[in-house]
Amino acid sequence: MAKLKTGRHTSAIKAWRKSEKLASKNRGVKTRIHDTLKEFGTLVVKKDIENAQKMLPKAYAMLDKAAKTSTIHWKAAARKKSRLAMRIKAIAQNPSVK
Repeated sequence: MAKLKTGRHTSAIKAWRKSEKLASKNRGVKTRIHDTLKEFGTLVVKKDIENAQKMLPKAYAMLDKAAKTSTIHWKAAARKKSRLAMRIKAIAQNPSVK
């Protein structure tokens, strides 16, 4: 690739293109995580323990994969997983409390 007449370096243009593509991919992953966690929250509010427990491994897998590729920080993923487990445990022990 030759240098453009506008004075911008081709490596900078390529880096910009690459960062846009990666940011788009990361947005998609974060959106899917958000939607899954929101759906999990509605199951917990409805006290649907069976379906919430079935969804828990899927949510864990999404968070772990996002942390592995540095889409989210690994400690943020661990924190979210811990909070999901606490919510399941709370409704399992005391179904009358949210």
